[in-house]
Amino acid sequence: MDWDWLFEFLKGMVKPVAALTVVLLAVLLSFMQNLGLEKEMIYSIFRAFLQLSIIGFVLQFIFNQDNSGWIVLAYLFMVSVAGYTAGQRAKHVPRGKYVAGVSILAGTTLTMFVLVVLNVFPFTPRYIIPVAGMMVGNAMTVTGVTMKRLRDDIKLQMSLVETALALGATPHQATLEQVKRALVISLSPVLDNAKTVGLISLPGAMTGLIMGGASPLEAIQLQIVVMNMLIGASTVSSIMSTYLCWPAFFTKAYQLETKVFSSD
Repeated sequence: MDWDWLFEFLKGMVKPVAALTVVLLAVLLSFMQNLGLEKEMIYSIFRAFLQLSIIGFVLQFIFNQDNSGWIVLAYLFMVSVAGYTAGQRAKHVPRGKYVAGVSILAGTTLTMFVLVVLNVFPFTPRYIIPVAGMMVGNAMTVTGVTMKRLRDDIKLQMSLVETALALGATPHQATLEQVKRALVISLSPVLDNAKTVGLISLPGAMTGLIMGGASPLEAIQLQIVVMNMLIGASTVSSIMSTYLCWPAFFTKAYQLETKVFSSD
């Protein structure tokens, strides 16, 4: 059996291992300040090493396959993990993991479909999987915040919502302001990031290309595409999540489902 690939991998891990020096510094500072984060820091970095190593081998395998089914499988796996994570953040939203998963799937699929149709990216594992990963990760954060914020805002303003319902408003009309507030709060970091991109720090995709030898102009072009797709996917996913939350927040008689808002 040819083990050259393993030796090459281990040789390439010398620099990542050397970079652990800064983590050891953080562990030392945590110990000196009695923060109690030493074990969590060590566990986190060990888990990151393990996860990234495994995903590296998986991606290497997928890239060597001439089968689009692997793209779909990898994409669905990312969406499933993202839906579970976002649902955990909004744990008081009924069927939160399902709502988050469907919302992320809808937002990222639509965005990716448009990019492929417009020939911005070819439908190959080397392009689609990293692009999907960026979109899914961003949509996961935005969707989780949207769902949690919407539920919390309705709970804080239950009397206003119930008054609006009593006066004949639909659930959509009664919670319009809460929905707007949740969307604005969740999408603001994405928009702020787009406003300051390149001025405060160089984004990951752009940095990777430049370090890989690409010209800064080529890196900028890709980063513009990345920012566009992140805003598109996040907006669609967050809005979709509000629509999917409504049935769980109200009864069929257009009354607030009090048990949803009773827990902290």
